[in-house]
Amino acid sequence: MLALLLTTACGAAVSTPRPAEEAARPAPPILQPPAAAPLTPGASSFTGPDSRAAAGPCRAVSFEASDYTVCELDLRRYRVGLFWQDRDGRPYGSLYAFKRAMAAAGDPPVVSMNAGMYHEDLSPVGLFVSGGRQLNPANEGDGDGNFFMKPNGVFYVDGESAGILETGAYLRRAPAAGIATQSGPMLVIDGALHPLFSDDGSSRKIRNGVGIRDDHTVVFAISSDRVSFGSFARLFRDGLGCRNALYLDGSISALSAPDGLSVGWGIRVGPILAAFDRAGPVS
Repeated sequence: MLALLLTTACGAAVSTPRPAEEAARPAPPILQPPAAAPLTPGASSFTGPDSRAAAGPCRAVSFEASDYTVCELDLRRYRVGLFWQDRDGRPYGSLYAFKRAMAAAGDPPVVSMNAGMYHEDLSPVGLFVSGGRQLNPANEGDGDGNFFMKPNGVFYVDGESAGILETGAYLRRAPAAGIATQSGPMLVIDGALHPLFSDDGSSRKIRNGVGIRDDHTVVFAISSDRVSFGSFARLFRDGLGCRNALYLDGSISALSAPDGLSVGWGIRVGPILAAFDRAGPVS
């Protein structure tokens, strides 16, 4: 791997942290699901095939009148890896290039998704741990852009267990992590929505993120429609049953999934999360 240089510039380029998309405002009351129609995983508020009836981990769903691809990954069946550069130290640059390289190595991913914000050279803005090695340090700085909308957080996986913690909590606890990626803002924090989100703000983007349903279940989600932060956070909490969820990016969000469920997978990306069938080879 090439040595990483963590920069602090926060310009307007696509691959650097961008201005916050929701104006800071007093914390709104937490929006609760309607009592007459509680939103739980697999509830009738979703349209599309039930994931438990599908052969693969991904399905198309509808939530609050917006369409999503959701991939639910049981870590006892799938292993999740974090990638950025190939063996020659060159960034993959897109999910298309990553998937092609992994297929050539005999280890094609079942699902891949951009894994957080990055600089112009495609290096990660925050913490990046892969293969148990920290290749980029945590970024606890302040600045403009969604990454710095505190609290931000870290998604991490160690074998068959996963978690999402606020960045400070992650650094204090130092949990075992084979992979870890830092991004921001947190979407759901111990069952509560991020305090700076409005119920349904005017900023609408194609967005992607990751949530944790339990210690063994990781949920990837990406919108097909432009959605607000508030609605996207409620998807994870109310629709997918995730008590913690982390925003990964917007506008440049991409996910490669089977059965025609891919979104934006040819666009430029930096860090990449990918899931592989545990029955397959390990690259």
